[in-house]
Amino acid sequence: MYGYKKCGTCRKAMKWLDEKCVAYDFIDITEQPPKQVELKQALAAGYQTKDLFNKSGGQYRELNMKDKLPGMPTADALKLLAGNGYLVKRPICLGDDKVTVGFREEVFDETWG
Repeated sequence: MYGYKKCGTCRKAMKWLDEKCVAYDFIDITEQPPKQVELKQALAAGYQTKDLFNKSGGQYRELNMKDKLPGMPTADALKLLAGNGYLVKRPICLGDDKVTVGFREEVFDETWG
């Protein structure tokens, strides 16, 4: 699980995983962003490139990603995300053949429950 300890959404996800006894390793997304190959797993699972960005984050606004992202090639977007964990929507949970981006209880129930 890639997350940020101060993130309320990440804390909700960890609480859910703990309550359901789902084992996970926590990786601080700001210190070690997901690799491009892991981000590609999210795309393969049905997420779109825009879904991988933390749209409410300061870095997203500072870099004017709202305007840049629509015309940005996927490869460039993944490289940017892999180099800056503050841009990545969190949490990202990766399993053998499962991926979730963000936390919605119904999605966690379906995917990890």
